[in-house]
Amino acid sequence: MKERHMNLFKQLQTYREDVLDSLNGISADAAEIVPKNFNNNIRWNMGHIYLDQYLWIETLTKEKTEAPVIYNNWFGYGTTPDHFTPETPSYIELKKLLELQPSKLKENYGYRLEEIFPPTEMGMRTIEQVLIRTIFHEGIHLQAINNIKKWLI
Repeated sequence: MKERHMNLFKQLQTYREDVLDSLNGISADAAEIVPKNFNNNIRWNMGHIYLDQYLWIETLTKEKTEAPVIYNNWFGYGTTPDHFTPETPSYIELKKLLELQPSKLKENYGYRLEEIFPPTEMGMRTIEQVLIRTIFHEGIHLQAINNIKKWLI
C-alpha cells in the first residue's frame, strides 16, 4: 500500500477516534435529546457519519456496501430523529459500528483506492477521493456533536 494511502487510513482512524472520544460522558438518554434550534441529536449524527461513507462509495462504485438500505430512512440526508423506529440502531450499536468502520473500509477498499470510476456529481473518480471528502464531512458532524454537548452541559 502506498504511503499516502496508509496515511489516509491513519487519518480516518484518528478522526474517528476523535468522534468516539467526543461521545465520552454522553449517556444513551442524552444522545436522544434534540436541543432547541437543532434539527438532530447525537445518535442521528453518529448514524449519519456511518452511513455517509458508505453512501458515497455506493454512489461512486454502483456497488452495494455493508450499510443496510434501511439506514437511509433513519440517517440519510434530510432525515431527523422523527424518522427513527424501534429498529433504528441504538446509541451503543452505533458506537460499535463507528469503531469498526475504519478498519472495515481499509479491508474492503484499501486495494481499490485508485480504481477509476465515472465521476460523481462532485467530480470524484476514486474511492481515495471519496474518503477524503468523507473525512471533511465527518468533521462537520463532529462539530455538530460538540455543539449539542455544549447545550447538554
